[in-house]
Amino acid sequence: MKIAHLVPAMDQGGVERGIVEMNRAYVAAGHENTVVSAGGRLDAQIVADGGRTVKLDIKSKNPLTYFGRAFALRRVLAELSPDLAVVHSRVPGWLFAFANRTLRLPLVSFAHGLNSVSRYSRIMTAGEVVVVPSQCVADWLHNGYGTPYSKMRVIPRAVDAVRFDPAAIDRSFCAAKAREWGVEGRFVVMALGRITQLKGYDTLIRATALLAREMPDILAVIVGEAEKLRLEYAASLEKLVDSLGMRRHVIFAGPQTKAPECLSLAGVVVSANTRKPEAFGRSMTEALAMGRPVVATRFGGALDIVEDGVNGAFCECVPDGPGADAERARNLASAIRRVRAMSFGDLRSPCLEKFSFDRMVSLSIAACREAINSHR
Repeated sequence: MKIAHLVPAMDQGGVERGIVEMNRAYVAAGHENTVVSAGGRLDAQIVADGGRTVKLDIKSKNPLTYFGRAFALRRVLAELSPDLAVVHSRVPGWLFAFANRTLRLPLVSFAHGLNSVSRYSRIMTAGEVVVVPSQCVADWLHNGYGTPYSKMRVIPRAVDAVRFDPAAIDRSFCAAKAREWGVEGRFVVMALGRITQLKGYDTLIRATALLAREMPDILAVIVGEAEKLRLEYAASLEKLVDSLGMRRHVIFAGPQTKAPECLSLAGVVVSANTRKPEAFGRSMTEALAMGRPVVATRFGGALDIVEDGVNGAFCECVPDGPGADAERARNLASAIRRVRAMSFGDLRSPCLEKFSFDRMVSLSIAACREAINSHR
C-alpha cells in the first residue's frame, strides 16, 4: 500500500510519536509511507526509518488561507497518488475534505482525542473507517455524532517494548538525573507530558503539599515542557509551588529525551489530569512497561489501562465547582498513599501482552485495507 498520513506538525507529543512508530512498521512491512505536515523535529526520524515527508502548512486554522492550502494539498496528493489517506487531526481533515473532491481517495480518520462535540469536530468521523485509541473515544463519537460502532476500530497505542525495557536503560544517564533531581532516599511521584491546563499538574502540586506533611521524603517530578501559548500557565505552576512552600518537594524537569530512564527513577507514575480525560494515556502504559505502578483518575483511556489494586489505583472524578480543587488534591493524595502501601508483582508482562506493537500494526493495516475495500 501507499499511505499518506496528514498531521498538523511533527514536533512532539504522543500522536506524533505514534506516527513515527507506525511509519517504521509500515516501511518494514513493505508499504510506502509518506507524512504530510507543517514539519518538525521528528521529520528526520521519518526519513531515517525509510519513510517520506512533505512539508505543507496543514496546521494553520486561518480561514483566509483555507482554499489556497486545500488546493496545495490536492496537488501534493495527486503527485503522491496514495492508495489512501490517514487523517490525524481536524484542520488536515477539513483541508482533505476539499482536496479530495476530485481525487476520491479512501480515508481512515484517526480520532486521537475527545474534542468538543461540534460541526467542526465532526470531520473526524468522515473516514470509511474511524480508528480510536480507546473505548471511551468510541463512546464519545457514538454518543456525540451517532457514529456507528460498526464503523469504528479500537486500536490502543502500543508500547515500544525494546525502548521501554528496564534491562536496557542508560544507567549513567539515570545516575546523572538522580543526582540532578536529588532522588536518593526520596519517594518519587512522576508525571510526564506537555505542560498544559489539561494535564492537571496544579492538582499534583496540591496533592504533594498534602502528602508532604506525612511523607517528608516525597518528591514530585514533572517531565515536560510548555509550548509558547502555555508559558503563562507554566509560570502559574511555579507560583503555586512557591505559595505552598513546595520547592523542596516539586521539580520541573523540563523536556527529556530518555523517557524510559526517567520512568525508572519513579516510585509511582501519575496521570494527573482531573478535569478532562486522556483519550488514551501513553505515559501510563510506558510506566507499566517499566514496572512502575500508575495512579489515574477513573475516566477516559485510563479505564482501558489501569486496574485498581492490580497495577495501580484510581482516584475519583470531581466536577467543577466550589472546593473542587481541594477535593481533587485530596483524592489524588489518597490514591498515591494507597499505591505506596501496596506491593506489586510483574507489571511489565501483562502490559506488553495487552499493548503489543505487533497487534497495533496488524490492526492498523487491516483498518487501511478495510477502508480501501469499502471505498470501491
